[in-house]
Parts: sequence; structure tokens; C-alpha cells
Amino acid sequence: MKENSSVIKVLPVLFGFFVMGFVDLVGIATNYVKQDFMLSDTLANLLPMTLFLWFAVLSVPTGLMMNKLGRKNTVILSMVITFLAMLIPLISYSFPMMLVAFGLLGIGNTIIQVSLNPLLTNVVRGDRLTSSLTLGQFIKAIASFLGPILAGLAAGSFGNWKFIFVIFAVVTVLSAILLFVTPIHEEPVNQSGSSFSSSFSLLKDKVILMLFLAIVFVVGVDVGLNTTIPKFLMERCDILLEKAGLGTSLYFIARTVGSFAGAILLVKLSGRKFFIVSMFIAIPALLIMLFIGNLWGILSMVFILGLAVANVFSIIFAAALRRKPDRANEISGLLIMGVAGGAVIPLIMGITSDLVGQTGGMAVLLIALGYLLFSAFKLKEG
Repeated sequence: MKENSSVIKVLPVLFGFFVMGFVDLVGIATNYVKQDFMLSDTLANLLPMTLFLWFAVLSVPTGLMMNKLGRKNTVILSMVITFLAMLIPLISYSFPMMLVAFGLLGIGNTIIQVSLNPLLTNVVRGDRLTSSLTLGQFIKAIASFLGPILAGLAAGSFGNWKFIFVIFAVVTVLSAILLFVTPIHEEPVNQSGSSFSSSFSLLKDKVILMLFLAIVFVVGVDVGLNTTIPKFLMERCDILLEKAGLGTSLYFIARTVGSFAGAILLVKLSGRKFFIVSMFIAIPALLIMLFIGNLWGILSMVFILGLAVANVFSIIFAAALRRKPDRANEISGLLIMGVAGGAVIPLIMGITSDLVGQTGGMAVLLIALGYLLFSAFKLKEG
């Protein structure tokens, strides 16, 4: 009976990861908005920047707010904001309003990423944390790969890719209701030492600093691939956006498969070794992709990249939470601030792409993967 009760509590929390995956809609949306309003790469990439900059601004305040509101209530608040973001493109579709919509989505997603990972620790035993976080990323990846597929179907069947926002709005409401009616016990948090300065003081720990920067780079890689794969395929293989967008779906299908496999393998395997092997696969795959012109060859490398990076975020996050479990809320807020890498790196890629083409923009990711390989070797066993 206790086992069934535990499952009942875990499932609504894991369903929240599906809503968390809506953030990756920015990839295909950037391409459609660029096409609809005839924007340059630099201007179009303001969309992910507008979204991911909120992670830099709100992550630490959310960690502190979570101490007062509680983790579950904070997650529900994020879903309310996400629902509002889904409504805006349906009411008014223009480039400024899309910036507002994805700004709101960024606020909602910042809050859910800070609060949902620690909430999982309230319903999962510590020795299962890495595999449970990876399972959450698997569910998040399902939403991520469905985004471009649903957008393409909406564009092809109904002549309007924005119908995807209706679907995601409904799912967000259902997820919020499910979590609201689920009782979850949260231990009281000692707020006496919680402040901005105490949160940022965690960066004095060299390991926490390294893991924070690793989050910056792994999210930069993820968002960079998400937004650039369709443009890269259009330039390299001369295909239309509706077909090129499926390259992003393939990447997230690979991430979904990789996350599912990781959720099983990381129960037994060392996170550090898994991380190292992943980077030794990802770097050659990206290099090969930069130098081949065959569509199926590029798609094969996209799939391998998706598999390779699927579990990196979870491994990094779990390592940080294990290092200072008594400060999980603050660490979560600090690490999620690193998700702002999804704003910075794609912007650098966009500027580079405007100067030298999509291949040059994609090559920027080699620097990020290089740092992740360095971090993998420095990480302790776990």
C-alpha cells in the first residue's frame, strides 16, 4: 500500500516535467517567426534570448521564494504563468507579442525548473535521485520532440502552426490540477540563513562553480542545436522549413531514447563515467556533422548528438544536490540560473551565422562540448 501511495505522488511530479519541456518549443518557433516576419538570424535569436535571460534574473529569487511558498505551490504558480504564455500568440501574433509570450514562458519555466527538481526529492529516495531526475528529463524530452511535429502538422493540415499553443495550454491546466490534488509532505526549511548573498556564496565552492558553468554550457548546446538544426539543414541540404524542422524532432527523439536508457543505466553505473563517454561520443559526432553534406549523414549525427547529451544535465544536477543536500533549494536556484546559457550561446551562434553561415554558428558548440568534457573528468564518482 505504501508503494502504491509513493507512485501516486511521484507521477504528478513527473508529469510536471512534460510542462517543463514546453521551453523547447522556442527552437521551432524561432524558425517559424523568422520566416513569418522575414528576420535575420541575429534578430530571430532574440526569441530564445528573451526566454532564457529570465533564468539569470529569477532563478535565485525563486529558490528563496520557494522556501516561503513551498516547492509544490511554487510549481503550480509556474504552470499558471506558462498557461498565460500559451494564450498570447492565440490572441495577438506579432514579433513584439511573441517576445512577450516567450518572455512569460521563460518566467514560468525558470520557476518550474528551480522548484520541480527539489520537489522530486520529497517523493523519491536519495539513492534513486539521479535515475529519477533522468526519468524526468525523458518525460521532458517527449514534450520537446512533439513540439516540432505538432507545429509541422498544424502548419500542413490547418495552415497555422500556432495551434500547438492550444494543445500545450490544455496540458498545462491538466498538469496543474493533478499536482494540486496530490498531497506531498515537505519538510520545513530553515530560512534564517537564506539570502541572495548566501546563495551566491555557494559559488565559492569550486565544485559548485564548475557544475554551474557546466549547466551554462550543456543548456547552451541543447538550445543551440534546437534552434540551429533546421537552419543548418535548410542551408546545407536545400530543404523547406516544414521538413527541416523534423531534424529538431529527431534530435529530441534521440534525447528521449537516451534519457530513458539513462534512467535505467544510471541506477547501476557511475554518473562520472557515463558523462565522460557521452562527451567522447558527442564531440566527434558534431565534427563529422560540420563536414558532411549528405542529409541522412547529418541526421545520423544529429541523432547521435541527442543520445550523447541526453543525460548530462541530470548527472550535473544530481551531483550538485548530493554535494550540499541541506541547501537543495538554493543550489537548485543557482544551477537553474545557469540555464541562461540558452540565451547567450544561441545569440553568439546567430551572430556567427550571419557573418560566416550556419556551419560557423554550429562550430561554436565545440567550445561548449570541450568544457563539458573537462568537467566530466573533474567530477567525482556518483
